[in-house]
Amino acid sequence: MDIQERLTKVFRTVFDNESITLTPDLTADDVDEWDSLSHINLMLAIELEFGIEFSQSEIQNFSNVGELLECVKTKLEPS
Repeated sequence: MDIQERLTKVFRTVFDNESITLTPDLTADDVDEWDSLSHINLMLAIELEFGIEFSQSEIQNFSNVGELLECVKTKLEPS
C-alpha cells in the first residue's frame, strides 16, 4: 500500500466516510465532517499510521491534502 492509499484509509476512518477520495487540492471545506476537532484527530491518526510527528506550525498551516502528502513523504525519507 503506498502513502496516498494509507492516507486515504486514515481519512476514511477518521471521518467515517468511505466515499472520500483524496486529491491534492482537497481541503477541509470539501469534507463536511472536517472541522477543527476532527483536524486534530486526523493529524494524530496520521502520526500514528506513519510513525511521524508534525510540528504545531505544520498542523495549523496545511492548506490542502497535497501539502499534507508532501510533508508525510518528506518525513518518511531516510535522513
